[in-house]
Amino acid sequence: MLQSLHVKNLALMEETEVEFGEGLNILTGETGAGKSLLIGSVNLALGGRFDKEMLRKGAESGLVELVFISHRPKVLEKLAELELEAQEDGTVIISRKLQPAKSTFKINGETVTARQVKELAEVLIDIHGQHEHQSLLKKQKHMEILDGYCGEKAQKALQEVEACYRECGRLRRLLEQETMDEEKKAKEQALAQFEWQEIEAARLVAGEDEELETRYRLMVNGRKIKENLSESYRYTSGDFEGGAGGALSRALRALGNVSAYDGRLGELEEQLSEIDSLLADYNRELSEYMDGFEFDEEDFAAMEERLNTLNHLKGKYGNTIEEVIRHGQERAALLEKLSDYEAYMGKLEEEHKQALDRLDVACGKLSRLREKGAAALSKKLKQALLQLNFLTVEFQIAVRPGQNATAKGYDDVEFLLSTNPGESVKPLGQVASGGELSRVMLAIKTVLAGQDEIDTLIFDEIDAGISGRTAWKVSGQLDVVSRATQVLCITHLPQIAAMADRHLVIEKSSTRDNTITDVRSLGEEESLGELARLLGSDALTEAALSNAREMRLQAKRQKDSTAESQDV
Repeated sequence: MLQSLHVKNLALMEETEVEFGEGLNILTGETGAGKSLLIGSVNLALGGRFDKEMLRKGAESGLVELVFISHRPKVLEKLAELELEAQEDGTVIISRKLQPAKSTFKINGETVTARQVKELAEVLIDIHGQHEHQSLLKKQKHMEILDGYCGEKAQKALQEVEACYRECGRLRRLLEQETMDEEKKAKEQALAQFEWQEIEAARLVAGEDEELETRYRLMVNGRKIKENLSESYRYTSGDFEGGAGGALSRALRALGNVSAYDGRLGELEEQLSEIDSLLADYNRELSEYMDGFEFDEEDFAAMEERLNTLNHLKGKYGNTIEEVIRHGQERAALLEKLSDYEAYMGKLEEEHKQALDRLDVACGKLSRLREKGAAALSKKLKQALLQLNFLTVEFQIAVRPGQNATAKGYDDVEFLLSTNPGESVKPLGQVASGGELSRVMLAIKTVLAGQDEIDTLIFDEIDAGISGRTAWKVSGQLDVVSRATQVLCITHLPQIAAMADRHLVIEKSSTRDNTITDVRSLGEEESLGELARLLGSDALTEAALSNAREMRLQAKRQKDSTAESQDV
């Protein structure tokens, strides 16, 4: 659940800390006090659009921070998927530093992207405002709601449909790419034959270009190498007067004449003897290398020609010999395919047909699950709508076959409603007002309560276009939802506010040069005063407070009745 909200330097909010509780959290306040700003702050923390004009006047930066407590497996799985560390106590802290140039998002202190925040938010919180109610006018939303109700079996069936659809698309694109007339086929065959023969004739060996280039560099610089090797040999060999080898031999003989007189001189003689042996080994190996180092004009010309061939092929078919070889293999495979083109295309068409058959079977399986779920969900939604003061209501979920299969199956799902006796059901957009759409959305959330695996629901404008007895019905359903999921609801109706488990008020105060919006939790007496104000009282008279108490008692009786019915 959402434990707290911290806002700093945002619009009229200087610095506000709001704590929420379990159950139904009701937020009320005068018109213009900043109720929408509170929901806007939550949206900003979760990656909503930010404009520098949102910052409090004179502030260089702002901050919005949400603290959640959740032990749901989906939250832990999402944190692991995003490679973020989960806290042992289930705490998830999402913060956003708001700056004109750039915002900084953090989850549990680790800097993340807006995309990561939005992905995590999907399993933590669900926000419903007027825009979300209007989404019920789109049939795509109807399918999402139905699939969500149908549960894990439908999700697996949907995944199977998506996989089959992707495979059909891949094979269809391949068929389109491979289809060619005789003229194009002849050209492709001739080109492939030429390229394959050119590569095959070269008899390539992986890595040979690197080996040849090394040898080529040696031969190109052969004269310089030979001259310098000869000079090194002369300076180190004993065969040349003044060479290090001869000088070292003379030094060794001189030291040998006196080494018997002192043990230390013997050790020095051994060291010099080792140096003499190392130098002799060096000269022997150098001499052997020089004997084997020969420059052959024919060999050099052949090597140069081979390198030119390799570089030519690499220039046409790949950056490395391995890539050229791979290209030759691809040309050989194409030639084999084109040699029996009709059989190849026939096989491809058969694979595509089989994939379409598998897609049709998968769509049928998903459709049957939807039809079964639609029948059950329609009944439950009708019952929920009757609880929301629809005097008469018919609700159906139509699952019709669409024109073509898609990644979502071949069904066309639509919610149909009738609220007048004798009238046939029609699409929501043709019969539902704004207030009725709000109640339909609440009915959906009531039926799906506890199934969505979301810890927190926020309702904004859920009371649009309703009053009186309908408001009591809506408040009762909010109470039902809040028993499975934490609910935050912004309202201006006393019937809904009276149902609060926790009542918060949003207030705006002004001085000569400053205006501040703040949020505070109300105790029982303060809550009664706020209910009296919502009832239309200008002053907290005893009569107004008495009406507020009666409303609170009525809400308590309704909550107790709901609890008893659920226990049964």
